[in-house]
Order: sequence, then C-alpha cells, then structure tokens
Amino acid sequence: MSARRYSLGRRQPEVERTRSAILAAARRLVVDLGPESSLARVAEAAGVSRITVYNQFGSKAGLLEALAAGAGRELQGAPGPGTDAGFTDDLKLRIEQACASWAADPDLYRQLHGHRREHGGQAEIDRALAERLAAHDRLRPGCSIKEAEDVIGILTSFPVFDRLHKGGRRSPSAVAEILMRMTSGFMTPSPSV
Repeated sequence: MSARRYSLGRRQPEVERTRSAILAAARRLVVDLGPESSLARVAEAAGVSRITVYNQFGSKAGLLEALAAGAGRELQGAPGPGTDAGFTDDLKLRIEQACASWAADPDLYRQLHGHRREHGGQAEIDRALAERLAAHDRLRPGCSIKEAEDVIGILTSFPVFDRLHKGGRRSPSAVAEILMRMTSGFMTPSPSV
C-alpha cells in the first residue's frame, strides 16, 4: 500500500508565490540586518502572517536553512565516472561549481555562514571524489581518503572562496584556478599521456 500524495491543485501556485515572497523578504532582511532578523519582521516584509511563515518553514532555523539552500545555484551532483586523467577534470568541475554557487550571492552567504548546513549531499560528493582519486593512486603518499575529502571540502567552502574572491576583485574563475593549484598538496601530478 503506497502513501497517498497530497495535492494542493489550483492553490499550489499561490503557495509557491507566498513561499517565494517570504524567502525574498528574509533574504533582504538577512543581508541588511543579519540572521538575527525576527520572523515577525520577515512576515511583515513579505506581507503575510507569522503563522504563514511557521507553516512554510517550521521555525526560524528552518527558514534560514531554506534560505541558505536556495541562495545562488546549488552545487551539481557527484562527478560521473571518468578516465584517470578525468579525475582532475572532475575535481576542477567541483571547484568551479562551488565558486559559481558562492559568487551568486556572497552577501547572503556571508551572513548565513554560521547557519548553513550541508545541502545536497556535498560531503558525500567530496567523499566519492576522494575515494575515486585514491582508487586510481592519485593521492600523495600518506594522504588518507578522509584527509582528501576534508581538503576538497575546505577548497570548496564559502570562507575560502570569500577570502580569495576579495569582494569581487577576483573573478570566480580566477579563484577556481588558485584553488586548483592548491590541490597539488594532496594529489599526485597527472600521469603523462
């Protein structure tokens, strides 16, 4: 017996507009005033009641989590299988996607830094990439899979991006290039073709 799906039918577009209005108001307030902005203030700015905000997000933490998850573009899925030479490309793609995501709304991410949880399984993606690198002897001697996973997570984190981006003085692609050069600390050079 499968669970019956609840459908809002014609109300769905209205619910989505309300959710978007709440997220837009929360974004403005968080960027201007910080994540301490009250739910009452968010509700007022969105033109809805506080109960509507609670019904949509459950709590202030839920609203901040949804805001962080929706800000900018989410990072893409795990890199697909590739050739040995492709692992460097997979890592480069992971770093480029992270930089593009963070560059989409750095003011918001700066405010939400302490509130953002891992979304979209990024730790799992980092782990899978580290395991693939290890399976093809691309990790430097003494570098564990966990260490490689942690370094990939650090290289794709917002604080590292923000420090190198320097308020837009470096492009996301320039930041990605710097981060790729840093991968030599845990990876062996690509084998010659």
